[in-house]
Amino acid sequence: MLFIEGWSLADEIAVVSDKDRHVAVNRFARSDVSQAVQAKDDAKLGFFAAVPAQSSSAVIETKLPEGYYFYQVIVPSVPKLSLQSLRIAIAFMGDLMCALPSLVMWVMTRNRSHLSRARDRLLPRAPRADRSIALDPDMLVPAGGAVEFPAEITIVLPVYNALDLLPKVLDRVRRHTDLPWHLIVIEDASSDPGVRPFLRDWVAEDHRQGNDRITLLENPENLGFIRSVNRAFACAASRSGPVVLLNSDAFVPERWASRLVAPIQADRGIATVTPMSNDAEIFSVPVICQKTNLQAGQGDKIDLAAQQIGPSANHAVSPTGVGFCMAINPTFLTALPEFDTGFGRGYGEEVDWCQRARAKGGRHVGIANLFVEHRGGESFGSAEKLALVARNNAVIAERYATYDREVQEFILTDPLASARLALAVAWAGSCGEGLTPVYLAHSLGGGAEDYLKRRIAKDIAEQGAAIVLRFGGRMRITIEVHSSGHITAGGTDELDLVAGLLRPVPAWHLIYSCIVGDPDPCGIAQFLLALFRPGQDEMDILFHDFLPLSRSYCLLNEIPSFDGPRPLRDLEGQPLDAAAWQAAWDPLLTAATRLIVFSLSSQAIVAGALQGQDVSIDLRPHDDVQIVPAITPKPGRPVVGVLGNIGLQKGAAVLQRLGAELNKAGAARLVIIGNVDPAYAPPDSVTVHGDYKIADLPALVAKYGINRWFIPSIWPETFSYTTHEALASGLTVYGFDLGGQADALRHNRNGRVLPLALVNDADGLVRALTSTSTVQLKEPKDAADE
Repeated sequence: MLFIEGWSLADEIAVVSDKDRHVAVNRFARSDVSQAVQAKDDAKLGFFAAVPAQSSSAVIETKLPEGYYFYQVIVPSVPKLSLQSLRIAIAFMGDLMCALPSLVMWVMTRNRSHLSRARDRLLPRAPRADRSIALDPDMLVPAGGAVEFPAEITIVLPVYNALDLLPKVLDRVRRHTDLPWHLIVIEDASSDPGVRPFLRDWVAEDHRQGNDRITLLENPENLGFIRSVNRAFACAASRSGPVVLLNSDAFVPERWASRLVAPIQADRGIATVTPMSNDAEIFSVPVICQKTNLQAGQGDKIDLAAQQIGPSANHAVSPTGVGFCMAINPTFLTALPEFDTGFGRGYGEEVDWCQRARAKGGRHVGIANLFVEHRGGESFGSAEKLALVARNNAVIAERYATYDREVQEFILTDPLASARLALAVAWAGSCGEGLTPVYLAHSLGGGAEDYLKRRIAKDIAEQGAAIVLRFGGRMRITIEVHSSGHITAGGTDELDLVAGLLRPVPAWHLIYSCIVGDPDPCGIAQFLLALFRPGQDEMDILFHDFLPLSRSYCLLNEIPSFDGPRPLRDLEGQPLDAAAWQAAWDPLLTAATRLIVFSLSSQAIVAGALQGQDVSIDLRPHDDVQIVPAITPKPGRPVVGVLGNIGLQKGAAVLQRLGAELNKAGAARLVIIGNVDPAYAPPDSVTVHGDYKIADLPALVAKYGINRWFIPSIWPETFSYTTHEALASGLTVYGFDLGGQADALRHNRNGRVLPLALVNDADGLVRALTSTSTVQLKEPKDAADE
């Protein structure tokens, strides 16, 4: 089958092929589309349909109130699909062969640098959900040279209602326009009786001050947006200089005009210029083609950041301009003096004009060094607007067959991505009343990433946004701006660029989560310390692992075993320069507002490593352990269950030895609910289930007959969600005497703490795990006893 997914305003959708007719049912909500077309958030605009793979053609049939519309779908042939799949497979195999030496070295040595090299080779072909791009390294380098500005610009402002916004809009035009200007206001017979008297008084007041720079046109009847604008264009024809079409809900910032018309002054082949905005289709910030509402003052703060964007990232040629704030080259306006009135009351008319200007050799550019807030109101009903948008879009598609594809290519490649991210960072910094959360995180997934996602969701709910500096990906740092349902991202290897992008954020809450995978953690510690502004910012260091204490971030030596917070050698047996590590990290740890640990064990380890230092260590055990259904064990032969994905530090070698001993003794079965590092594959007698969900545990326990759990981890875990989940099941849980896992076992009556000596004593471990005794090896304690 071939699957077709998309969205439509139609009430009914069907996909018709030469083999079948499939009606799209189970329509689903598309919040991004709903916001873009101003539909209800729960409107089910998305659809999903399928046609047989053998079909030679397909047509999407849509039913709208005014009739049926049909769209041809080009169905790729089966041979073509097979050939494309083969090309992808060949390309992947080529990358895999290049990565193979690094993968082999990683298996042999467990040195993560080899794994990083293999990942870097394979990642470029992997799809990235955040669509992050390589940021322009010169994006903040200021412009040089000067532009000759026009003697005057003409601003065309059509008005229909919106009296609540109009005084502020006009006041900003008067105060913030930094070039000589003439304003043509067209009042289109507003239904609000207060609009026209207000405009007359406002113009009269300007005249009383000795100015003659405003023309007020009053339509005797409502002409609609297009005819009103055309009337103003005719009035502007006698004036010189660029014409700016400005909506009556656009809030221009200081010194806006010179930035908007500069490209036209520098290049007479440019037909229109559109700035970035919170609601401007392909020029929207923080997310392309996504409207974002702003609080009072946010727009001006974002524009301050826009002014810092240099020429290398400042502008891009686009398929169209957007008419909310669009500078028009007078040469092209003379050649094309009107919008097409066939578009009725609006929507699509500026796209049509821009395509006609392109046919005459004109280019349209979007600029990033100007941000104009767009309140984006609507002057007639949503249902009427949706129908009009659909009809006018169909007209555009019929007139300009390549336009939609060009827009999609612009969205996909996003030539303004570097600047869009810079403005997204500034937007995040302007959200809410509190400090802007800025996280430092790794790219390896796992429990720390799950915790981070929950923190970010809370930040977005409370603050509106969060920023993540993610280490260890294809580029050294990926900067992510998280908003509701979206991530705007870009990558760089330059720490100075990261610092420059963060500069517009007035005050931040730096949260170190984990940077395992970065090639120079000590350099990041120094970077973070330089970034921190005591008294202005806050900084938390979270101990999801112990990288701030040692390059061996699990605190394991070459044996491997835990022998304190400063091991002398790492897992590969390489010497660890503890003094150099402390010199880089201890100043950061002592400067931090808080050091946050998640278990008593971690608190003791961190305190021991920083003995004598003036630090604040906060104990904050996680309170978001997943709910695990209670499980009643079945009597019978001992079946030891192991929960989670198991690597070396999680006890993979322990399980390998345990499996061999159980195989020899026949005393019990071992079942792993999760996955195991292939380098430590257990004997065939051990069942490895693979991926699982917590909700499936009762069924899996029943399936395999599990009647006890074993946590084989050999490093002092900082919390151990897996241990808490196993304990919540009600089955007896065994684990070694170290870390957060031992803390949890001691505090639960079904926990059993095993001596560390059993890590390398498979026979003794078998006896401990299969003992019929229910006596704990260490008595449980109440939390109050700690």
